Amino acid sequence: MSRILILQLRPETEASDDEYTAFLAKGGLRADQTHRLRLESETLPKGLDPRDYAGVIVGGGPGCVSDAPADKRPEEARAEAQILSLMPAITAHDLPFLGCCYGIGILAHHLGGTVNKSQHGEPVSAVTCITTPDGVGDPLLADLPPQFSAFVGHKEAVQSLPPGCTHLLTSGPCPFQMIRHGANVYATQFHPEADADGFATRIRAYKDRGYFPPDQADALIAMCHDSNVTWPERIIANFIRRYG
Repeated sequence: MSRILILQLRPETEASDDEYTAFLAKGGLRADQTHRLRLESETLPKGLDPRDYAGVIVGGGPGCVSDAPADKRPEEARAEAQILSLMPAITAHDLPFLGCCYGIGILAHHLGGTVNKSQHGEPVSAVTCITTPDGVGDPLLADLPPQFSAFVGHKEAVQSLPPGCTHLLTSGPCPFQMIRHGANVYATQFHPEADADGFATRIRAYKDRGYFPPDQADALIAMCHDSNVTWPERIIANFIRRYG
């Protein structure tokens, strides 16, 4: 198969490496079947064309697309600008794409949708995602139940469905948990790749980034291990099965 392009936005090496390992494990991929780029520290190769890949996966990160430019850390601004430079080709050609958490903000922002912190942000938690009528039968939700738990933790959110998008999953706290643009461009607000151990790694990495009071880290890690979050990883597997 053609390689999967995996674009990461996390400056923290432990969290970035754990996320990449999760994409491999949940997608049933070997490292040599992917092209991994850490955009906070690497530059997109000259002439890189997303059409040369079987699909593109974008991971999460601590930045917010809605932050003012002056408030973005340099490495986060660098990563964001690079992934945004690829979005016109991805959406124009309806290329297989899966954006995870930060990725839904990237996609919605590119499409002209409203992404901000006014409402629908979610604390670090396991939230119940519910399939919408338009989500029933979507290939990436094949074999998933109509409701399932997923890990979330985000300050900003998509406030309205972006132009050209279909609404696939919702939740009580955040309406837009999963959307699709065209036939092949997907994004989730939750982390489909994250299991309890992986989310615990991120809690430790980001305990001082304003997602929660730092002294709550241990309790949140315990919450992760007490939660029954097993279904979201099927979305990664379905993406690779469909496009890989």
